[in-house]
Amino acid sequence: MAKYSVVFVRHGESEWNKMNLFCGWHDVGLSEEGEWDALEISAASLKRENITFDVAFTSCLRRANQTLDVIRRELNLGHIPVHQLWRLNERHYGALTGFNKRQMADIYGETQVQVWRRSFNVPPPAIEPNNPYYGAIRNNPKFRHIAEKDFPLTETLETTMQRVVPEWTDTIIPEVRAGKKVLVVAHGTSLRGLVKHIQDADIMKFNLPNSIPFIFDFDENMKMVGGIRFLANEDTVIKAMEKVASIGK
Repeated sequence: MAKYSVVFVRHGESEWNKMNLFCGWHDVGLSEEGEWDALEISAASLKRENITFDVAFTSCLRRANQTLDVIRRELNLGHIPVHQLWRLNERHYGALTGFNKRQMADIYGETQVQVWRRSFNVPPPAIEPNNPYYGAIRNNPKFRHIAEKDFPLTETLETTMQRVVPEWTDTIIPEVRAGKKVLVVAHGTSLRGLVKHIQDADIMKFNLPNSIPFIFDFDENMKMVGGIRFLANEDTVIKAMEKVASIGK
């Protein structure tokens, strides 16, 4: 029997998603479509299911924060505490940051770029100071509390999980066990890492759709009960996953 449930949302389309650019830790906002999706998909589906929350966790990046802001506004949850955790940030794409995914595939080859994007432990080249977005990332005041040893220059799914999973275990789970209704709004790779950890399953070909909330149920020991539940019909979820899979092609 399920005792606890946690709701997760991947942010809506960002301005850089729209332009097919590797984004990672660069702090861009939602596109108009992303704002619409946060309203008409994320918030609307939660309202339809009469789901409410006591506390929310998100990253330090604007696109996730904006998605959460829309949800809180539409569900009248402006009063709940929000915890912005850098360890829930998107994966750092290293030297790929700011470059067009299609162009990178043309330069390095489709196979190599897919290895960088989808392998568990093969990182892209590290970002260097000559990258036009290096300074904006390193000097982002939202990141000033991150220790030098923890500040990544590139990441894989594996290294992203190494920061995300402890945050889940040490910060989020205690709130769940306390009986609070918890919402987590984050990013494709950070959430894929949590899905892999919770399900203990192959995640390499799993494409997490933007904006559609999904739920995990847990027993009293925080072991998963059942499978992942999306708040949308199967056809909608499949189409959204296919859209994510097609990005960069």
